[in-house]
Amino acid sequence: MATVTFDKATRVYPGSEKPAVDQLEIAIEDGEFLVLVGPSGCGKSTSLRMLAGLEDVNGGAIRIGDRDVTHLPPKDRDIAMVFQNYALYPHMSVADNMGFALKIAGVNKADIRKKVEEAAKILDLSEYLDRKPKALSGGQRQRVAMGRAIVREPQVFLMDEPLSNLDAKLRVSTRTQIASLQRRLGITTVYVTHDQVEAMTMGDRVAVLKDGLLQQVDSPRNMYDKPANLFVAGFIGSPAMNLIEVPITDGGVKFGNSVVPVNREAIKAASDKGDTTVTVGVRPEHFEVAEHASVADKAALSKDAPAGLPVTVNVVEETGADAFIFGTVDLGGETKDLVIRGNSRAVPDKGSVLHVVPRSGESHVFSTSTGARLSD
Repeated sequence: MATVTFDKATRVYPGSEKPAVDQLEIAIEDGEFLVLVGPSGCGKSTSLRMLAGLEDVNGGAIRIGDRDVTHLPPKDRDIAMVFQNYALYPHMSVADNMGFALKIAGVNKADIRKKVEEAAKILDLSEYLDRKPKALSGGQRQRVAMGRAIVREPQVFLMDEPLSNLDAKLRVSTRTQIASLQRRLGITTVYVTHDQVEAMTMGDRVAVLKDGLLQQVDSPRNMYDKPANLFVAGFIGSPAMNLIEVPITDGGVKFGNSVVPVNREAIKAASDKGDTTVTVGVRPEHFEVAEHASVADKAALSKDAPAGLPVTVNVVEETGADAFIFGTVDLGGETKDLVIRGNSRAVPDKGSVLHVVPRSGESHVFSTSTGARLSD
């Protein structure tokens, strides 16, 4: 086991002026499970491949423990990688697949068998050791790929979207198995995914990347509660945070027909920059529903409208425990989509109008011009 350090690590592909990964700085603790997450093309897989030695590092350094591995070949880095497509040999049995790297390294057969059986017991694969990969389910093949990494007893596990080929139900159960297995083994793990739910449920910490730049690295809870900027706020959370540009006014911000008090220092910071608006972020579960009315009542509401934003209900997704209300609001001629988590036992009708305001103390304030977080 070991720490992993990205020290301003940069990767620029030949023929490109823009770095795929630009001065990445992350210090990963011994035994930590770090998840790299972001949209397609953000640099997360490139970062993992740089750590693995599969991509050149054009600037900065990468260290595993006290060793500078920036220019070492993959075989000398003491890492094990689990790929998206499993990469199993179809003509070999499960046991042979799991022990192949040890065989190549010259380990004797008895030790290989012992390590394979120990890993198979951990992964609940003992009864499948004599089968070929084609006789296994997708989840079992993924566990074989994990077993192949485990028997090597590396300092670092690297996982590149290992659950992408599994169906939704199997992904949920397998991600739980991977997270619990990592905690049991205590091996430093760097895990890449585009799925922010996966990132939030598995990682000790999460690192969000965009266009090759690190946006924020923090625990899942802190990242959810205090996103560093507009990108992280909109990316982390399912459904995503609602982001609404609103004018600054005395005492707070103008939110529909009501003034919502927000952090005074945040408002002052925006005003000092010359901004007349800020972007307020509200998670779906942090809206208070003030009132709802039918479409026929819209004209009356415009004359004597209740406090808050009038949201026209378009779709309601009922999941049993929750009801997510997808609606639109007119912000001075601009239509904005909103998502609100409502009461699953009192679902509004499609076409009705809800008046909503952010729950006190649960809103986030960002600079409209820079995207940076302004509130504590």
